[in-house]
Amino acid sequence: MLRMTVNTEEYIQIGDDIRIIFLGGSKNHTRVMLDVPKELNVARSRAMENHAKTEKDREKIAHYYAEPELEKKYRKKKIAINDGAKRASK
Repeated sequence: MLRMTVNTEEYIQIGDDIRIIFLGGSKNHTRVMLDVPKELNVARSRAMENHAKTEKDREKIAHYYAEPELEKKYRKKKIAINDGAKRASK
């Protein structure tokens, strides 16, 4: 699994003919635009779940759940600034 950070209107190129453009969003929602060939089927997981006929079919659908907290190696290091030391040096 690849994790990356992108800015609004940046895109990811997959192969020669697939492009995912990030349009922005809010805290819980992200808007993307997909530029893919017409021959490929593209579906959201929720739509696939809603159209699954049986519980067994729903279980076959791959799910991704974001981890609520990053592993320690991915967290930014917090640097404590001592205001008293800064004022004393002035």
